[in-house]
Amino acid sequence: MSRTQTAESVTLGGTHPAAVVDAPGAQPRLGSLTLPARRAGTTLLEVAAAPLNPLDLLIASGAFHSVRHEAPYVPGSECVGVVVDSDRYEPNTWVYAECHASPATPGAFATQVLVADEDVLALPDGIDPVLAAAAGNSGTAAFMPLMENAGLRPGETVLVLGATGAVGQLAVQVARRAGAGRVVGVGRDADALRQVSFLGADAVVQLLAGESREDLAARLAAAAGPVDVVLDGVYGLPLEAAVLVCAPRARLVNIGNLAGATAQLPAGVLRGKQLTLSGFAGMQLPLAAKQPALTWLWAALADGELQVPTRTFNLQELPEAWREQAASPHAKCVVLPNEHLIDEAVHNEHVAARAPRSPDA
Repeated sequence: MSRTQTAESVTLGGTHPAAVVDAPGAQPRLGSLTLPARRAGTTLLEVAAAPLNPLDLLIASGAFHSVRHEAPYVPGSECVGVVVDSDRYEPNTWVYAECHASPATPGAFATQVLVADEDVLALPDGIDPVLAAAAGNSGTAAFMPLMENAGLRPGETVLVLGATGAVGQLAVQVARRAGAGRVVGVGRDADALRQVSFLGADAVVQLLAGESREDLAARLAAAAGPVDVVLDGVYGLPLEAAVLVCAPRARLVNIGNLAGATAQLPAGVLRGKQLTLSGFAGMQLPLAAKQPALTWLWAALADGELQVPTRTFNLQELPEAWREQAASPHAKCVVLPNEHLIDEAVHNEHVAARAPRSPDA
C-alpha cells in the first residue's frame, strides 16, 4: 500500500451509515450520522478499518470509571482511513487516527469520521491497513508499558498476565523482539495459550479456578524463575501471585483488571524487594506521545516480525463483532465500513490478504 490511495468519490460532510449506541448498556445498532462541514484544524476521513477494543464495550456499558454517555453516540476509538479533506494531509493519504467518541464527537464506526489534525498520523508505505489498525491501541498498550514504563532491558525475564488477549499476544512478541531473556505468558484458555507459545513465549501458565495465591506463585516460579518485568492485564489474585515471584527491583505495570478490581499486596514484599508498581492508561496520552511506539510496531508488522490475529466484519455486522469481543475472542475484531478501500489496497499494492473468516467464526 502506498501512502496515497485513490478512493471512490465521497461526499464532504452529509449523512452516512454509522453504528449507534442509544444509552448506557444498549447494544449498537446500525443508524446514520450527519457530519458537519469540516472546519480548520480537523481532517475528514473515509474509514477503512476500525478495531473494536474492550474499552469501547466498557464505555458503552456505562460502567467505565472516567466516561459515561447518556445520549446516543457513535462508538469507535481508532481507525485507519483515507483522507477526504484536510489542511494538513493531502487527499487520498492513508492515515491512522484516534477518535474520542462522544455524543458531540462521533467515533470510528461509520463510513466517514471527522478528527482533530493532532489525532492523525500518516501510515508508512507497504503496511496492511487492517493490521496497522489492529496494532494501534492494542500495540501501544503492549509496547509502552514494557519499553517505556518498565524500561525492559535485554536478557530480562518478562511475565505477561493476560497473555491470550490481543494486547497480551502483542506483548509477548514485543518482549521477544526487544531481547527479553525469557517470556512467560499467563491466561485461562488452554487453546489460546498454545497460540501464545507459537508467538514466542518460552513457557505458558494456565490460570486454574479456585487456585490459591501461593499455589499459583509456585507454578509461576517454576515456569519463569525470578521475574524482572510484569505486564499485568488482569490484576486480582494473579498479580498477588506474581509479586511473590518478582526479582529485587522488578517493575510491574498494570493495564487492566479482568480478574478483579482489588488485589492484596504484602507491604513487606513491596518494600523488601523494592518493587515498582505503576499503571498505564493509553487514553490519557496524546497521539504524539504514542508515535514512537506506533512507528516501532508498524515497522515490525511491515517486516513480518509481528503477528496480529484478526477477524473482520462489515459495518452491518458490528453487533456480531460486539458479541464476539464480549466473549474474549483471542483475536482483534476489526470493522470495515468501506470494504472497497481494503480491496483496492490489496489489489493495487499486493498487500497480503488475510484468510477469510469462516461462517461460524
